[in-house]
Amino acid sequence: MIRSADNHKLKTLRKLRDKRWREKLDLFAAEGEDLVAAAEAAGWEPRFVLRAGKDVEPDLLAQAGALGSGSRVIGVYERRWSAPEADVLVWLHAVEDPGNVGAVIRSAHALVDGLVALGPGCADPYSPKAVRASMGSLFARPPARAALAELPGRRVALDARASRTLAQADLEPPLVLCLGAERAGLPAELQPEAVRIPVRADSLNVAMAATAALYEVANRMAGHA
Repeated sequence: MIRSADNHKLKTLRKLRDKRWREKLDLFAAEGEDLVAAAEAAGWEPRFVLRAGKDVEPDLLAQAGALGSGSRVIGVYERRWSAPEADVLVWLHAVEDPGNVGAVIRSAHALVDGLVALGPGCADPYSPKAVRASMGSLFARPPARAALAELPGRRVALDARASRTLAQADLEPPLVLCLGAERAGLPAELQPEAVRIPVRADSLNVAMAATAALYEVANRMAGHA
């Protein structure tokens, strides 16, 4: 059992809190029994797994983790990137909150078995917060990295200022659903494809908007089945 904070595996865990080290080592950490189980179910082989009380002293594992939740198990895995190919793609632009990125990955997988493609300025999907927010969907549907011009399919952009509503949009696959950060919005080139989700507030959080739109896409797809 590991009883020293100087152990090389614990040092690796502490490094993986930092994006620069995740990129340098091409690794990331997943904290919690549910995420490690999701990785196993999806066929991901860990670089290593540490379990509190079995492989390492619990306090040392808690100190090495990034989420401050006293995780009982942490797995370390190699990062993966998908090709930007799916019936439904969700393209994110300048979404800087890793929790939102992870939540969109979860919704795309859960509702339409879709894939998230990250455009410029997005948070690292392999950061601890994003991995946790994905709730295992990251392992089932690893994200892609792509410029908008690389993506095939009909574009539908969500913009709270658009005149048309989502109900008026053609959502038949192949589809690229485009979303930007709540304040920054989307590139001007997407305005001709812009639609809005009717809400009483000024706008929706990007993860909430993605989930609402993907639910509508799923309903349309079911209706055409």
